[in-house]
Amino acid sequence: MATICHSVVLFTVCLFLLYHGSIAQIFGQSSSQWQSPRRGSPRECRFDRLQALEPLRSVRSEAGTTEFYDASNELFQCTGVSIVRRVVEPKGLLLPHYTNAPTLVYIIQGRGIAGPIFPGCPETYQQQFQQSGQAQAFEGQSQSQKFRDEHQKIHRFRQGDIVAVPAGVAHWCYNDGEVPFVAIYVSDTNNGANQLNPRRRDFMLAGNKRGQQTYRPEVEERSQNIFSGFSVELLSDVLGISTGVARQLQGQNDPRGEIVRVERGLALLKPYASSQEQELVQPRESYQSRPYQQQAGANGLEENFCNMRVRQNIDNPNLADTYNPRAGRITNLNSQKFPILNILQMSAVKVNLYQNALLSPFWNINAHSLVYVTQGRARVQVVNNRGKTVFNGELRRGQLLIIPQHHVVLKKAQREGCAYIAFKTNPNSMVSHIAGKNSILRALPNDVIASAYRISREDARRLKHNRGNEFGAFTPSRTYRSYQDLYGAAESS
Repeated sequence: MATICHSVVLFTVCLFLLYHGSIAQIFGQSSSQWQSPRRGSPRECRFDRLQALEPLRSVRSEAGTTEFYDASNELFQCTGVSIVRRVVEPKGLLLPHYTNAPTLVYIIQGRGIAGPIFPGCPETYQQQFQQSGQAQAFEGQSQSQKFRDEHQKIHRFRQGDIVAVPAGVAHWCYNDGEVPFVAIYVSDTNNGANQLNPRRRDFMLAGNKRGQQTYRPEVEERSQNIFSGFSVELLSDVLGISTGVARQLQGQNDPRGEIVRVERGLALLKPYASSQEQELVQPRESYQSRPYQQQAGANGLEENFCNMRVRQNIDNPNLADTYNPRAGRITNLNSQKFPILNILQMSAVKVNLYQNALLSPFWNINAHSLVYVTQGRARVQVVNNRGKTVFNGELRRGQLLIIPQHHVVLKKAQREGCAYIAFKTNPNSMVSHIAGKNSILRALPNDVIASAYRISREDARRLKHNRGNEFGAFTPSRTYRSYQDLYGAAESS
């Protein structure tokens, strides 16, 4: 009897481990936030000279523009990331496509509708035929043929939203607003989900892609959609369509590019909320308050794949993680708040610095960082492991700076302030601050600091506590000293 019980227990344990191992594989979770499943660069990278980057060239489509950064740049190849910026005009439709790498999309301006298509998930938006004659005509057909239209859930996005797109998931988006929407796409080509070479590849399901990004910018490539590689006869047979329609799918004579104009607009199935419902919904847009580990169901799945949230706003001031009324705010978006990031193995941070405010010097512990400036300007310095300055310059709106892992960075906003978004190559990216509350200096004993820098114990104490309880965003030095003087005078009185 004991032997049977022992065998049952052993079998149960093995089954449990096998199941949870499979779940971990599906969701691509690393065993620790200190580790990452990313592949390192296949080349030796020195990062001796960083530079502010802007799009190298742009490709015009019928209803928008795609701007490419230089994929041959060593910084992109060494960090394993690819950047594209798109401008989609009103009534512009970015045609369905998928990419070989997980992608985070940040909406810089405008609004629209996105439609990620998750494989195996049902078409939950359905419209039935309403006329009785039509309904009777479809009585003998399958349930799916009784619908006038059906499709997967669509998601409305607006300025400040992060949209998450896993590798290989087809998606499209449409501008139903009155102004162009601008979005930056950051793909992690070194991610374990990409088993091709570390280069961004867009697979078009419709239309054609003009001037596809290459490692040599002087080479122009024209990429057709995936149906173009199949014969017309086989397409016609497998899809049950005429050869004429099959040729239309191939889009061989379609000059519109990847962003096309839909003059009449799109007739989509989407629920409408009353004004009273909208008022209730708006304030509720917030992160999950419970820790991520507590959200997991009994079956180990963090969220139902088909119902997973793919959009989260990062610009909302009410969602800031740290806030200094004299310096600015910092908002972190990681897998604890946005579980789909566990699949993408990426995260993001939005920083808003006020006039002349500073950011505590820090380094990224477990990720590379791609900083894109959305407003204003900032003075930035980056230092490598040899104590050499590898970047010392100004970042302005629309520029991008790649900050390699472990490199120390210091930022100061200029007179007009500065706002930027940083994309990280880890779902739970961590930084180590040098100064301020919860920093390296604050954690060191006074005597260690005094001995290390050959300063007095009093100077060591000042070095530790000069910034008081400020964390992350620092008040400009002159303003901070004035505030300290006022605070000291109030205490003495």
